[in-house]
Amino acid sequence: MKTTAMLTPRVRTLGASLRAARLGAHYGVRELARRIGVNPSFVVHWELGSRVPTAEDVSGVLGALGVVGDEKQRILNLAHGSAEEGWIAYGRSGTPNQLHCLVACEQAAKEMVEWSPLGIPGLLQTADYTRALLESTGLAAAEVERRIAVRLERRKLIVGTDPLPFEALVGEAALRDTLGTAATMAGQLRSLASLSARPTITIRVVPSGIGWHPGLAGRFILYNIRDSRPVVYFEHLSSGAFVADDYDVRQYRAAIEGIRKVALNAADSAALATRLAEEIEERGGDQVAQE
Repeated sequence: MKTTAMLTPRVRTLGASLRAARLGAHYGVRELARRIGVNPSFVVHWELGSRVPTAEDVSGVLGALGVVGDEKQRILNLAHGSAEEGWIAYGRSGTPNQLHCLVACEQAAKEMVEWSPLGIPGLLQTADYTRALLESTGLAAAEVERRIAVRLERRKLIVGTDPLPFEALVGEAALRDTLGTAATMAGQLRSLASLSARPTITIRVVPSGIGWHPGLAGRFILYNIRDSRPVVYFEHLSSGAFVADDYDVRQYRAAIEGIRKVALNAADSAALATRLAEEIEERGGDQVAQE
């Protein structure tokens, strides 16, 4: 077993994947430790990422848990190159590697800042909005509902007890481009206005048509991590990247400052969301009257 001086994104994902595999096999920490012949503290540290298991350690754990096939190979791959500060997780959003790392970063964060120019940030989405988004990708109904349940569970991080401070910088296009039915979109906009009243949630809208600003480079999330270095996540169509290099993180911090300078304040942003919801509802009422 080797130690690590820093919780890299890959280390976080490895630890979260090992924990998920253990829970999926219905093993306790002590039971697994006895099975593979190590002290239970080793298993705890591996799952937390405070110590990095070797590939042989990981193989032993997976063998004891009965993990085979593609899932075994995915987790074994995480054990190689775990010290790298940057990591590209291949596969669309919601695949195991990306999801495990996102959840690990969320749970380790002391605060989060997300810039989302074209869509409502995931943790702020209503179930109906998420459903409309996922259905548009062609996912099977059962998978759609599973992902909604996962999303709503993650959402508790910012709306539950002892909520994590969360700042969402959102492009105006995300509020104006209708997703799903009129009722779905109006409900999402009213939810944004309601969430913005929470003391630990800040939602600010960046108007369209204001010219160049740093946010035009694309969506990203900054996780300020407790007792470790920050992590930035950004997503592409078929992959997601996690970076923790100091230089890269500084660039994203500077981008956040630039986006804040052109964003509406929180009160005006909530008022805009409410007004747009009312406009959608009025249009829906007019259509019903005409029918």
